[in-house]
Amino acid sequence: MINLLDLDAAGLTALFADLGEKPFRAAQVSRWLHQRFATDIGEMTDLARPLRERLAGVAEIRDPTVIRDTTAADGTRKWLFDVGGGNAVEAVYIPEDDRGTLCVSSQAGCALDCAFCSTGRQGFSRNLTVAEIVGQLRHANRALLADGATAPWVEQGRAPVTNVVMMGMGEPLANFDAVVSALSLFLDDNAYGLSRRRVTLSTSGLVPALDRLREACPVALAVSLHAPDDALRDRLVPINRKYPLALLLAACRRYLERAPRDFVTFEYVMLDGVNDSDAQARALVALVRGTPCKLNLIPFNPFTGSGFATSPRARVLAFQKILMDAGIVTTIRKTRGDDIDAACGQLAGQVRDRTNRRRRMPPVVAASAAPAPVPAAH
Repeated sequence: MINLLDLDAAGLTALFADLGEKPFRAAQVSRWLHQRFATDIGEMTDLARPLRERLAGVAEIRDPTVIRDTTAADGTRKWLFDVGGGNAVEAVYIPEDDRGTLCVSSQAGCALDCAFCSTGRQGFSRNLTVAEIVGQLRHANRALLADGATAPWVEQGRAPVTNVVMMGMGEPLANFDAVVSALSLFLDDNAYGLSRRRVTLSTSGLVPALDRLREACPVALAVSLHAPDDALRDRLVPINRKYPLALLLAACRRYLERAPRDFVTFEYVMLDGVNDSDAQARALVALVRGTPCKLNLIPFNPFTGSGFATSPRARVLAFQKILMDAGIVTTIRKTRGDDIDAACGQLAGQVRDRTNRRRRMPPVVAASAAPAPVPAAH
């Protein structure tokens, strides 16, 4: 049976063509799925009964199952979704005064093995399907509405989630086709109707896939930078060995030709004694000069066995000042949901690791004066 949640507008149109129906049926069904959150084809009352019966003979609506639903003291909410095979992924809703942001996962685990990331330490199982990606947004909107979510935009008839960030478990560009189909649904006026400026994809730097995204579905871009030079980034973000910084920044500049925003957000996790010195801040200024950007400094959120420590607040502020004095807009990300392990870098879910990484991986130890060796990707 086809899961209707796996189909974007083109897929739904093709399905109805196979059924001998006109293309407008795809828009009708999409609105039922993503705006009215139908759970059964029988609910789609503007489709004739014979068509509903034929559709139900070949398709169904199958949402990922929620295992756990947790709310933090600051209102951040995290859902753990069962995606089968012993795997579960997490999505996080972050309420703010002017928006509601959902952090969405794209893979069960992650193969890129960034040293400071809890998801990466879990290993990798598989890519998520379109339904499993979009299902996170569909469930969040439905659950928040059912629980009486209040916000000015909800009272005006809009969905609770106004912004989506592909920053959850996994590397989105390593699951390119499913992620692009999901992005198209996030943007589709017959689905979630978000603007390209309100959908952000975060990548560690898969350069060829970034060029493909530029052509297929350019949304706002965030890049996990985390180091001002190749030597350190090779250790912290091992994909850098394949696509070093010069190639990555050139790809970012190409991407901006099509992007909905005129800058790239560079994410930089602050690791005590590893990447947070004044000299490294100045090197970062030199690195990004010529690439329109903003910097987002992320206080490291510890997890068991990470081997890293969070940069002291004074050190983060001093690092920020050097960047700001150089004319680079630099923000410090507010930590949200850390009491339920929902903060940046803490998402782990449950991963049936196919890489055996956890058994092979030695502990990571960070030094206070110089970067310590961290495990290479295998």
